[in-house]
Amino acid sequence: MAGGKATPKKDRGTKVSGGQVVKTGQILVRGFSHYKAGINTKGVGTIMALCSGKIAFSRKKTPHGKMRTFVNVIPAGKA
Repeated sequence: MAGGKATPKKDRGTKVSGGQVVKTGQILVRGFSHYKAGINTKGVGTIMALCSGKIAFSRKKTPHGKMRTFVNVIPAGKA
């Protein structure tokens, strides 16, 4: 357990769900490497929004055959 505590840390995970409205700079995913930054997002371990809008998740296959999940922000004007 982290820090010698009896319970594990709970700060990692997805902070928003698909279709939810977010603001600029809001944290979307924290501490997971299997979510990748997509359109209007940035970050590696912690992914944050670059503009306000709605959240959309998309899945794409890499050239090596692995499925990747991308977190995208659709801008408020286009949503």
